Amino acid sequence: METRNFSIIAHIDHGKSTLADRLLEVTSTVDKRHMKEQVLDSMELERERGITIKMTPVRMDYVSKNGTPFILNLIDTPGHIDFSYEVSRSLRAVEGTLLLVDGTQGVQAQTLTTLEMAKETGLTIIPVVTKIDSPLSRVDDVKAEIMELINCEEKDILAVSGKTGEGVKELIEEIIVKIPSPKSEFVDEKGNQTRALIFDFEYSNHMGVILYVRVLDGSIKAGDSLLFTQSNHKFIIREVGTFSPEKREKKQVLAGEIGYIVTGIKEPGIARVGDTVTTSSRPLPAFPGYAEPVPIVFASVYPESQDEFDDLRSSLFKLKLSDSSLTFEEESSGALGRGFRCGFLGMLHLEIITERLRREFNQELVVTTPSITYEVTLKNGEVEMVYTPIHFPDHGQCISVREPWILLTIITPHDYVSPLMQLFPPHEATVSNLTDWGHDRVRITLEMPLRELMRNFFNEVKSASSGYASIVYEPMEMRTANVTRLDVYVAEERVAAFSRVIPEYREREESEEVVEKLEKILPSEMFRVKIQAYVKGRIIASRTIAPMKKDVTGHLYGGDITRKMKLREKQKRGKDRMEREGKVHISHDTFLTMMKPGEK
Repeated sequence: METRNFSIIAHIDHGKSTLADRLLEVTSTVDKRHMKEQVLDSMELERERGITIKMTPVRMDYVSKNGTPFILNLIDTPGHIDFSYEVSRSLRAVEGTLLLVDGTQGVQAQTLTTLEMAKETGLTIIPVVTKIDSPLSRVDDVKAEIMELINCEEKDILAVSGKTGEGVKELIEEIIVKIPSPKSEFVDEKGNQTRALIFDFEYSNHMGVILYVRVLDGSIKAGDSLLFTQSNHKFIIREVGTFSPEKREKKQVLAGEIGYIVTGIKEPGIARVGDTVTTSSRPLPAFPGYAEPVPIVFASVYPESQDEFDDLRSSLFKLKLSDSSLTFEEESSGALGRGFRCGFLGMLHLEIITERLRREFNQELVVTTPSITYEVTLKNGEVEMVYTPIHFPDHGQCISVREPWILLTIITPHDYVSPLMQLFPPHEATVSNLTDWGHDRVRITLEMPLRELMRNFFNEVKSASSGYASIVYEPMEMRTANVTRLDVYVAEERVAAFSRVIPEYREREESEEVVEKLEKILPSEMFRVKIQAYVKGRIIASRTIAPMKKDVTGHLYGGDITRKMKLREKQKRGKDRMEREGKVHISHDTFLTMMKPGEK
């Protein structure tokens, strides 16, 4: 029986999961009574948002039109740029891929990035236009875009409908003909040397870490002793099997096949995407290209109640068992108590992790404003990596600051180019290229600091283009940054939780914004409270909350006016003393309100 391994490349919402549903239906992998939309998207969050977060493999048995039986292994990969490393490793686990393009929208930004990965990996690429049943579909225009993109002929492009199933059988036959069968690099006649690539994994309370692997050489079966090449950890296989799409136990999984390994491991950090498992007694060399996921966005996560701190720590450890790219370390804030400083692959990754903590572990969270890593060169010559505003050096202590930049690609209809161009200068973005892209669309390439991406840039692009623009970004080098730290003082005392790193040209705007917001939410005290925003040792913005008024002479009756004057003088001296020595207790609710964007 021959094997074909393939994946699907597509922009978000281009019908990738819908086409996967039809492939499962045509191959009778899932019978019609168990069929539902987005079969391979098992997470509630995926089904709710209509996006793929966790990649899902599935094995399909199919008999070709000439009667030959085939095993078709599909890996349904996430399309978002935050998970590009996971996508790159899954592409290494297959020999071919379907380039899926929505017939109503054409080639979008995220398709370009994943396509480049597929080309670099040397995969066979089969172009497919989908949603051809839609009355808005413009198949000929989209085919012209694809032909220009990958330099193919029109007859090489297939047209299918994931909704109706039209063209799906022809697509499967094309997969069988064009995608090559898998080959082993190391052939061991005795069959006692094994190597498998980990392209994903999950965690089960009963079975521990379950690896999703492509067996590169040899075979795997229960009882084998394997070794992780990166963590150098040995384990005994408890169970192996394949996906149909639910897990189905097998006696063994052979070279060229895709399956799972139950390890029994219940410790985080041992299994990693991209790692290689091999025979512990006679190990084969690790599969090349492994890289440690590098977090680029940081945010602190605190429990709403400090009584829940241990539960939050336990939840993060469990989450890391199924997501090795999550990093966290314990930290303490005088205002918010104990929490964790977490590193994420991007803004979507941050959103997904915090949402999973809330849904899967019932955690009520306080999440601070996301920040990035700055490379600071101090006056003594030391270079420090600063990932939290609290540790950012005071003005005058550093020689230079460098920050990460990104290269963005935006594809948008012509009508929205002008509104989009007005967004770029406020975000320090510079356009490096602007070209026509297919039917009535423009491709804009620009460079921008990563910190500006987190300042509501995605939502502004969506609003300016009425949702028609697609955007993708990739990291670039570190560049010199003109940034400084903004500190907030309440009653002459610095509140570290309100500190932030801001661009110098926005110091007045940011300062005014933070003091205005605090003035509205802080309650009055018995004394006058000053709220001040400091930048570079200077007060940039200030507000004063008037003291609560109390008539200390209200209980007096009759007598000389001097009695009232003496009491008022005594009250004035007391308020002056409180203003000098008094402290403001900032409630937990105040910090929660300050963390929420858009509330002023």
